[in-house]
Amino acid sequence: MAAKAAPKKNLSAIKKVRQAEKRKLRNQSMETGIKTQTKKIEAALPEKNKEELDGMVKKTISLIDKAASKGIIHKNTASRRISRITKKVSSALGGTNS
Repeated sequence: MAAKAAPKKNLSAIKKVRQAEKRKLRNQSMETGIKTQTKKIEAALPEKNKEELDGMVKKTISLIDKAASKGIIHKNTASRRISRITKKVSSALGGTNS
């Protein structure tokens, strides 16, 4: 009886694993950035510094939009997060932010 040959390495599967790992790290980084920026806004709300908050909101919205365009988060999730952030900021500033 002949010995069984060693199974051949599936190169495409190995490459897929490498790609998935890269994408996972990129996606985690983007998600963490969004969460960090959102927490910074939350922390700055009691100070009610309009200029500072406006800059932070623009940066956060930009990050969220980028994540949605790259498929890291769903577009509806992005919309919901943006809506909640702007609502919190505008209510903290007394409705002066649109």
